[in-house]
Amino acid sequence: MTRGLRTERVEPRSGEMRSALIFLHGYGASGADLISLSEPMAEHMPDTLFLAPDAPEACAAAPMGLQWFPIPWIDGSSELEAQEGLLRAAADLNAFLDGVMVEEDLLPEQVAVLGFSQGTMMALHVLPRRDDPVAALAAFSGRLLEPELLTDEVVSRPPILLVHGDADEVVPPQSLPAAAEALQEAGWSEVFAHVDKGMGHGIAPEGLSVALAFLRERLGYRGGD
Repeated sequence: MTRGLRTERVEPRSGEMRSALIFLHGYGASGADLISLSEPMAEHMPDTLFLAPDAPEACAAAPMGLQWFPIPWIDGSSELEAQEGLLRAAADLNAFLDGVMVEEDLLPEQVAVLGFSQGTMMALHVLPRRDDPVAALAAFSGRLLEPELLTDEVVSRPPILLVHGDADEVVPPQSLPAAAEALQEAGWSEVFAHVDKGMGHGIAPEGLSVALAFLRERLGYRGGD
């Protein structure tokens, strides 16, 4: 049984919806932390609905925040608890994505995802195992979980942009080339990367600008649309 995810929502600025962008937040945060990105993005994606679901569990290491799954070296959980949490959250996220497409009457190619940190880990785990590829994934400051399983378990290969700060003190910057290599070995033809110089664990204006251009193109915006 899946858990419903409370969701922040910002309607398309134009009043006409042609696509949706889903933000997946990091460990100890909430959907409210990323939905604010819709403000600078909406001007350039006026026909896009912005959604930011809350992760399904309270965060043991940050009582006011939420988590997609436990992280043993932060919260003292076991590897088994982390794995079981990942599988539960993956089911929740799959149900959420299915619901968005049905309720908003959107095709997979009209839906993109932007993940940050643990949200990126969720996206990189879930999206390749879905039957139909979404339009794109902009993956900030995360890593690919269980890369050794990807080749055998991949079902679809959406275009992916990996963005990471080279001064990230939370998720090692080496996670970007490791993920890119695993994705390419699993058959991806569209894997892109951007390194934010001097950036720690966060989303910098430069990286967001690169992601915006990437997402606009994959969601069908052209020129000044």
